[in-house]
Amino acid sequence: MVWNWFRRHPNLVDGAIVLVVLTVQLGDAFTNSRRGPGFVLALLQALPLAVRRRWPIQVLALVAVGTVGETLLHQAAGAPLGLAVAMYTVGAQVGRRRSALAGGLALAGVAVAIIAVESHEYPGLILFAAAWVVGDNVRTRRAYYRELEQKAERLERERDANIQRAAAEEQARISRELHDVIAHNVSVMTVQASAARDVFDTDPGRAREALGSIESTGRAALTELRRLLSTVRDGGPPELAPQPGLGSLEQLAAQVRQAGLAVEVRIDGERPRLPAALDLSAYRIVQEALTNTLKHASARRAWVDVRYGPTQVELSVRDDGIGAVPNGTGSGRGLVGMRERVELFGGSLDAGPQSGGGYAVSAHLPLAADE
Repeated sequence: MVWNWFRRHPNLVDGAIVLVVLTVQLGDAFTNSRRGPGFVLALLQALPLAVRRRWPIQVLALVAVGTVGETLLHQAAGAPLGLAVAMYTVGAQVGRRRSALAGGLALAGVAVAIIAVESHEYPGLILFAAAWVVGDNVRTRRAYYRELEQKAERLERERDANIQRAAAEEQARISRELHDVIAHNVSVMTVQASAARDVFDTDPGRAREALGSIESTGRAALTELRRLLSTVRDGGPPELAPQPGLGSLEQLAAQVRQAGLAVEVRIDGERPRLPAALDLSAYRIVQEALTNTLKHASARRAWVDVRYGPTQVELSVRDDGIGAVPNGTGSGRGLVGMRERVELFGGSLDAGPQSGGGYAVSAHLPLAADE
């Protein structure tokens, strides 16, 4: 607590140091002859210490001159307090190479003066050197703590950046989910509504069946949208039903069949325990592929093949349509979303018209080694 007070009030500390040094030096001057020059040298050793933090090397030079002058004037080394403070300040404020050079020159000057007057008061030199060593250690410790603070700030900035990046990735994921849910269900409802309109007058029973299918599809879409949006609002896991996965393919196929597209689902291999994200992404890939078939292919039949292997899950969605793709380029938003999902797990995706007619989407999703 006391050290923190000193750090918060450096000017008061320096003023107190000047007062103490000046008192000691003036007292020493009173006990020796030639008081006039002694007072001047006492002031030279004390007053510059008031600005020691701003100009440490210059202050050391002035104080060293005063100490040398006092030694030569009184034929003995005076009180070394001022020079010790200046040596400490240089060690604490200046880089090691420059402070060692400045401190060495100051010690050399005082040593020459001591030799010149033959006072043999060499222990004072040890005090000056010790003051510099203490100051240098303080400077090193300050640099270490400063580096730790900078590292902590850098880690905090990186953490904030990671949080922002994770938020952006989550927003992109929610965007893909919303796109898949809306595109698929609206496509199914559009096909069903078109079928109901065609038979509305000639076959009211079939029209009512199509309208009922539209209602159930819409309810399912609203349920899934609420689940997604509740995650966004609450910032946590949804409280409603779990996200769909490959185990829900039959329900998806049944929904598409109601829209008039005959879908056959074939499973090869035993379904392992899949990571939730991979399971959902695989389901969305199949869902998007069937949505594109409904919207663009003018197909009558579609085949969904799922093969579970020891190291990967293979998906294939084929139809007997005209082989069209969104915008005719293979780069529609649906295909982009499928590629993003596959690349997220280090897999691959192939999509394009088949040589014998129709369109095919093939995806390979690697499984983690511990799955």
